[in-house]
Amino acid sequence: MKVTVLVGSKSDLEVAEKVKARLTEFSIPCDVHVASAHRNPDKVDRLVRDPATDVFVAMAGLSAALPGVVAARTLKPVVGVPLHRGLGLDSLLSVVQMPPGIPVASVGLDAAENAALLAAEILAMKYPEVIPHLERYRAKWREEPAPATGSSA
Repeated sequence: MKVTVLVGSKSDLEVAEKVKARLTEFSIPCDVHVASAHRNPDKVDRLVRDPATDVFVAMAGLSAALPGVVAARTLKPVVGVPLHRGLGLDSLLSVVQMPPGIPVASVGLDAAENAALLAAEILAMKYPEVIPHLERYRAKWREEPAPATGSSA
């Protein structure tokens, strides 16, 4: 069981570390790598071929090509995290508007927490030992008020 997180730039590592921190709390192994779809395509290809990885989380700003490039090279689930660079709209649209046949699950701008949770939920289908971690996490949210997000749920 493993999640591999790919970021397009060293400046994205702060967001990626939030994914790793949550997955570590859930006892899910997670590796983080800087591998740009444009500057390091061979490295991306090598990381995507890792047979130990069950789920990929790919995050990038601007054109946010990385999630789609990863998805095009694997049949494993890919969670795309658009990063807020400038307005953030370009990266958000890049991740949610993948071409037919190359799906990428998308979370909100800089939504590392949701990316980690979605990866854990995907893993829970194959690894039932993840389920108690998710149940405890959800129970915590029932007991504590949710953080303000600017919208009502």
